[in-house]
Amino acid sequence: MTDVREVICRPFGRRVLWFFAGLGAAGAGAAVVRLAYEGPDAGLGVGLLLASVGGWALYKATARVRADTYGVHSWTLLRRRSVRWGDIADLRVRLKYGNTPRVQDTRAVSLLLGDGRRLLLPLPRSWSYDDPYFDARLDAFRALHRLHGAPESDHVPVVSYRTAGRGWAGSLALCVLLLGGAGLAAWFVPSVASGERAWRSATPCTAGTPAAERDECLTTLTAVIARTDATWSRNKSSWLYFVDGRPMERLAVSSDGAKMFRPGDGVELTVWRGEVREVVGERHVYRPHVPASGDLAVVAAVCLLAAGCPGARVLLRLRGRRLPDDEVLPSALPFAGALVGTALWLLPLCYLHPTTLLTDPVAITWAAAGSAATVAFLVRAWRATRVRTPGENDTTGATGGVAGATGGSAGTGTTEDDVFLAARFLEHTDYNPYGFGTHVVLGGGPLAVTPHPGPGRFAAKPVPVERLAVKEVRRVRGSDGDTVSGGWHIAELDDAGTPVRLAAAPADLTRILHEPAAARTPANAAHPDA
Repeated sequence: MTDVREVICRPFGRRVLWFFAGLGAAGAGAAVVRLAYEGPDAGLGVGLLLASVGGWALYKATARVRADTYGVHSWTLLRRRSVRWGDIADLRVRLKYGNTPRVQDTRAVSLLLGDGRRLLLPLPRSWSYDDPYFDARLDAFRALHRLHGAPESDHVPVVSYRTAGRGWAGSLALCVLLLGGAGLAAWFVPSVASGERAWRSATPCTAGTPAAERDECLTTLTAVIARTDATWSRNKSSWLYFVDGRPMERLAVSSDGAKMFRPGDGVELTVWRGEVREVVGERHVYRPHVPASGDLAVVAAVCLLAAGCPGARVLLRLRGRRLPDDEVLPSALPFAGALVGTALWLLPLCYLHPTTLLTDPVAITWAAAGSAATVAFLVRAWRATRVRTPGENDTTGATGGVAGATGGSAGTGTTEDDVFLAARFLEHTDYNPYGFGTHVVLGGGPLAVTPHPGPGRFAAKPVPVERLAVKEVRRVRGSDGDTVSGGWHIAELDDAGTPVRLAAAPADLTRILHEPAAARTPANAAHPDA
């Protein structure tokens, strides 16, 4: 595509977008007229909704991107930008994964400028991995960039939330927000604990109790239930209504509390600090739930632990800041496991000792032992998430891979020498039709792809190792898909002129790649049956 001179991208369905833009303008006008003559009502909300939809449609309809010999030019409703090819370091694909199966993944083109800034183009956009229009426009952009600029990479970098090039400002903001929530909840723990002690030590009011001190003692009032209103939803309050509105018209209770009483029941209300703390009847006693200091301390601990998840993502991105932007970072699941292990000892400790963490000997010993376990968890997570470069000697990973493979081969139906390793060929080939393979078996027979971890070679398809040649081994990139673990490596193979990718754990991949190398040795070449 070296003869490309100009590429123009416009949104699909422009007539539909302009229709919605006009509908939104009409809705906005109707909303203004209705507000001026009739005041706020339901019609105003409908008009505002149409106006917002129309604004979105107008923004989409006016978007346009053109690439020519001078650079890339983009137009939107609010801004126009032009970037010369010499100022563009690379063209990338920004991939946003869908949150649900119904929400498809979105691809967009992003420009990496020479000063490190990133510019996301409004067009072209794709909601499918097999989109000829998007792929053709992207190829044309890259052809113009190669002709008039100097691209940094020889492939299409794909940046997603799994790669090193994705920003970490959102994770940092969420971490700070959760830490603020933990601090706020912890700040209220002493006052709530003080209220609990005051409630337990409160005594009934007497005739001589001064009016100013009656909030601190227990006041008992009698009432008769007029009717109850129990709701099925937990988000709505149930009510107890009293005869003649005395001592109050109604009292908010839980659904179960409303079902305890019947019309005509005489009850006693215990009031403390202006709130009803007990409703005592002949058959039942209802006490409204009041958050305890232990509950609040647990909330603070949960917020603190939850802040560790985005914090771990920030840590991993800072740790991999020197990696190429399209390389996939290791998963943060080891840190999540450390946080779960911490929760097992921290949450019970906070619930049982909300205010005596630094004074009770039992709490201090508990916290010291738990902290030591958490440090061990974090050290292990730190080692598990380190970035392993291809060719790096990793005896720990090799041992784990061999151990896992040996366990999978126990009881094999073919031979005890079969070893099953988790590995995937990412392309559709004659020995991996439609990507069915999840494991590679080797050792007791020829190298083969299987859709299971063993035992036995049922449904296995032999791999023609004699026609495979290893070109390079690299880390996982964003273009390799989201089904490949970030801790695996990718082997770029040449299958008789066809590029093929094989993904596996580093130690397992090294072991698998010995098979094509062994098949090309002079001994095997002289003895094909060997």
